Formats: sequence, C-alpha cells, structure tokens
Amino acid sequence: MKIKSFQTGSAWIEIDASATSPTDQDPGLADVRRVMSGAVRAQNLVILAGLGTSLCVTESGRTIAPTMGDLLTYTKTKFGNLDDDDTKYQKTGGRWSHFLTLANVALESSDLEYILSRAKVASDFLLGSQAQEISELLAIAEGVIRDKVDFLTSDTDLSKHEAFLRRVARRSARRSRVKLFTTNYDRCFEQAAQRSGFVVVDGFAFASEATFDSSQFSFDVVRRTTGEEKSDFIENLFHLHKLHGSIDWELDQKTNQITKRIGTKAPLLIYPQSTKYEMAFSQPYIEMMGTFQAAVRAPNTTLLVAGFGFNDKHIAEPILGAFKGNLALNIVIADPNAETQSAAGGNKYIQAFSELIDNGDGRVALVATKFEELTSLIPDAIAETELERHNDRIRRMSASFDK
Repeated sequence: MKIKSFQTGSAWIEIDASATSPTDQDPGLADVRRVMSGAVRAQNLVILAGLGTSLCVTESGRTIAPTMGDLLTYTKTKFGNLDDDDTKYQKTGGRWSHFLTLANVALESSDLEYILSRAKVASDFLLGSQAQEISELLAIAEGVIRDKVDFLTSDTDLSKHEAFLRRVARRSARRSRVKLFTTNYDRCFEQAAQRSGFVVVDGFAFASEATFDSSQFSFDVVRRTTGEEKSDFIENLFHLHKLHGSIDWELDQKTNQITKRIGTKAPLLIYPQSTKYEMAFSQPYIEMMGTFQAAVRAPNTTLLVAGFGFNDKHIAEPILGAFKGNLALNIVIADPNAETQSAAGGNKYIQAFSELIDNGDGRVALVATKFEELTSLIPDAIAETELERHNDRIRRMSASFDK
C-alpha cells in the first residue's frame, strides 16, 4: 500500500498498516489516516464504487466476481458450446469467429466492450439475415454477462463490505447522509447492508411491489420512542445509486415502471458497450447521474473513489469538471493500480489528479490499495451502537444454532 498527497511531498510513500503508532512510526499511515479521517468527517461524503469493490468477494479462495477479461472468456466458451450443437457456423470458424466477422472486429481482439460496441453498431447497419444473426449473437453475449454478474448466494462472505459500511455510513445527524454511487450490477452493498442492519434508500418505494420513484431519495427515517414526542434520525442509513443498473431491476413493459425483482431473467442493465453513454441519459440512469453531478458540486464535500479505474468517460468527466469548479471538493482515489495509472502511459484522469498534487493541490490524495485493505485505514467516526452489537450477537448465535 502507498499514498501520494501534498503532505508526502508529492511522492509515493509506503503505508505500514501494522505500525502501532501511525503518527510517530509511519508517515504513510499517518497521512492516510489524516485523509480518511477528513473524508468520514466531511459534511457531505460521496462514495463512487467500481468493479474493484466486488473483486474481494471470494469462494473457496477464488474470486467469484467476474472481470471484463473473465466475461470475454465466458462469452467465447458459451459460443463454443453452442457450436457443438449446431454445425451451421463450422465453415466460418464457429459462432465466435462469425460474430467478430459480422462486427468487423479482428479475431485477436481482447476488449469485450469494443467487441460489443462494434456488434451493436453492425446490428443497426447490416441488412436482412446478417442483421438478425448478429442481433441474436449479441443477445447471447449479453445473456452471459447477466448470468455471471449474478454471483451472490445467501451465504456469500461480504464481511469486507459490511465493515466498510460500518465505517463510512454511520453518520451524525448533523451531517448529510452518505451517497454511495456504484457502477456494479451486483447486490453486494444491498446484501451487506441487510446483514448489518442498515437501511438503504435506493429510489424504490418501501412496498410489497417496489417501484422506482426518485422522490424516495428525499425521504429519511427517524426513530420514535413510545410516549415521547421527539424523533431521532437513525444512524444506519445511506443512499445507494446504481449508475449502470442492477441485476434485480426489471422494466414492466405495460406500465413502463421499473420494479425490483430478485431473480429476474430480464434485468435492466447498461451493458459494456459504446451505447452506455447514450443510455446514461435515459431513465432511471439520468436521475442517478444528475444526483451524482449535483453531489460532487456541493460545498464541503469529499469524494471517495474505491475500485473505479476512471475508464468510463461519462463518469470521469463530471468528476474532473466538478473538481475544477468546486474549490470545496476534496477527492480520495483508492485503487490498487493508482501508482502505475498515474505514471506515463496510464489513465489520463488519474494522471491529471496526480499532476494536481505535484502542483501543490492539497485537496487530492491517491492511495494504492485494494478495497479489502481500505477499511482498516478508515477511522470509526461514530462508536458502534448497542443495537449493532446486539444484531451481531444475534447473528452469531443463529449461525451457531443452525449448525
């Protein structure tokens, strides 16, 4: 783990997380604690979570959340298995080769987003049977993505997500609710919140038939004790905005309403292709993006970016634009590849923030760390409540009782 900030002299320095006294013994740990402490104590805390926050989810020591490379491999395998049942495409080298040929993509291409983008464009311009074929093959590829991102089970270990939420989402009533934005399709944060006793405001009405209604984000939850007139805001509540859709969202074609249905076979997702920039400005995504842009332009705000590689231009540009125009915005970028991406040949947005540090901007910090390591660097802003301790004891008891 490393950190780069104005306090480190604009240099990358190591973080010794095992140091007992961060102030005296390890300047890297002292600085990252300073940065994280400022983040959780900010009046407005905005979190942007990317794929890296799901890669810590494992099963039998193996990561079960797919990367883009994994999705490409799964898609090729799916096409190959289909070839075994149908000899129609053998003369063209199999369905995958036929798919790439129709999309006008080189066989050695390893960029799934580029492949799907070209296929989508080809399906709009080709005529007759070729257009139908590539549309059918594109639907198969999207089906593979849908299946593979739905990887959670009831007993999946989400302890890293639970610990993260306990550190960042428990807020004083004097501060704004945490706004967590994610590009992930999976339900890691929702399921971790449920297990930890957090209330999630995600834009869906609290009803048996949960439908999307953006006005839900203006609601809050209070605790009222019987016989008392005063009300207290509950501590464990945060706002969740899924910028690219969710595996449990479904569009009702009759009512045109978006409902939440776990296990749906037709989830509402923005697939990794060039049309995602256009789709980002349709409902419900435009609500999410509008809220995100407003959040990072609010005064006294810290944006904590975790596991997001700044590869989505429609998200990276608003961040950079907000930082240029909002002097009261601080940003912390936590990514295991932050150091290499900030160097020549890396990501231009991370390079831009690194250059701001070099030029003396104290509002930026880059932290080279994985999501599962990040939680230990974040201080507890609010002491654990008795209700949280009670829920944890009950959960442990239930786990032991069911064995």
